[in-house]
Amino acid sequence: MAVAPVLGVGVIVPTGSGGVLLGRRITAGEDPSWGLPGGKVDHPGESFEQAAARELAEETGILLPATGMRVLAVLLDHRLGRPRLTAAVLAPPSTAPAEVTEPHACAGWERFPVGSLPSPLFLPSALVLGRWLPERAALPHGAYAYPVTG
Repeated sequence: MAVAPVLGVGVIVPTGSGGVLLGRRITAGEDPSWGLPGGKVDHPGESFEQAAARELAEETGILLPATGMRVLAVLLDHRLGRPRLTAAVLAPPSTAPAEVTEPHACAGWERFPVGSLPSPLFLPSALVLGRWLPERAALPHGAYAYPVTG
């Protein structure tokens, strides 16, 4: 039986001074990890940019326009036993306070210098960050990146 793919976005929110926003993931059934804001493309007709702006607002309370979002790449991985397609989306820089709006999934948001990222990183977030940070560009076996040009 074919398994439906997961279609999602990972949102890179840079600080403008060499940092990035990450949350402490505490989702039931998963090992704790650090991850970018993001989630699934949920609505019919929703673009990756619209999903990124919506998920960012839902998860952190930070409101940034979808028109300011830019897709860097689309990533495909099969690491959880089913295909997962994740858009790496770069948001405009922001230092707005991030709220914990989903306490069942996130224990807090913090900004980290890109040279001192915490671990472990949630796999989709690590893949997305690799499209933004050249020093993290290596892909694990079973993961593929498709850069967006233009």
